Amino acid sequence: MTSIHNNIVSFLLFTFCILHVNIDQASSFVIKPLQYQKQCSSYLGVSSPDTTDASFFIENPDKQGSEDWELDCYSRPVMVDGKKLWEILLTDSNGSFRLCERLPSNKVNSRELRRVVEDAIENSEVKPNIIRFFRGAMFNMINIALSEVDVIARPSRCTFEMASWLEDRNRNYYPKMEGYRPTMSGSGRASFLDIRTAVKLPDSLRGEKYAFVSLPLAEFREDGDINDENTGIGRLCPVDPELPADAFVQGVAIFTSRANALASWLSGTELSGLRADLRKRDLVMETDIDNQFLMAKLNDVQREEAGAFEEGKDSLNGLHFVSVQVDEESDPAGFWLLREFPEGV
Repeated sequence: MTSIHNNIVSFLLFTFCILHVNIDQASSFVIKPLQYQKQCSSYLGVSSPDTTDASFFIENPDKQGSEDWELDCYSRPVMVDGKKLWEILLTDSNGSFRLCERLPSNKVNSRELRRVVEDAIENSEVKPNIIRFFRGAMFNMINIALSEVDVIARPSRCTFEMASWLEDRNRNYYPKMEGYRPTMSGSGRASFLDIRTAVKLPDSLRGEKYAFVSLPLAEFREDGDINDENTGIGRLCPVDPELPADAFVQGVAIFTSRANALASWLSGTELSGLRADLRKRDLVMETDIDNQFLMAKLNDVQREEAGAFEEGKDSLNGLHFVSVQVDEESDPAGFWLLREFPEGV
């Protein structure tokens, strides 16, 4: 972890103060025959991973398969024969494949969902260990469907590849379909209606110090120094290749003598992001589907600098990071590159 340590330390030495501030559409998707889904149409376009066909399965040979899969089953902003369009979308955390299957409205149930998942697993070279899903409204149905499949079902907003795919479909695919209804778009919770209350972290897991820091985006590219091998028990989300290479990713460093314990706890919570609530003056940790934990209260100076943290996130489509370490001189016990879950998907 020397590279992460050196980079974080260099920025801390330059800007350090407690609470101080300073996925996209792939181009090489190809067809894989869907012998196990006869109702699926052939994928006709190589340049675009989405198609006007009702259902499809496509692979990206440039990306390695992952045991972490991501699932969504929900209605889309399109009416077909007077009824809502329902789809099952399935991919993995690397985006090595994408599966879409439409469901008739009278077959939106756990049995049909389980059938699609089991067929995909049977015909996949890399079998899933975990299937993540983010949509709380579908929790019961998805949980029942996956309960009889040999995988770990994990409610989580760490479905970064799925979120990028849905953003692309909402932007470029559904609006071109006959029956599109823009008023049906957007399942995200508007901020002024968010009445959730963040739960205070247990004292044993609270950091003794926090600092807003930044790292060059280039460090997270394929030729950068930060990768899955040197992030401790953390995790790195995909980075949009269209983001400016000279940008800086904003983050929060958490310093605590119990760094290993905190990092271990975070690794089991499906950490999805950090958010500064400037109105309430709170620094909030987002986990699972909708859990929130209060990390720190912000004074006037910290509130101003937290605003800069939020602006930096917005400029990079929600990209940010969290580093847990004993002090500013130590290697991270855990490092997470995260993307704030987009509203409206």
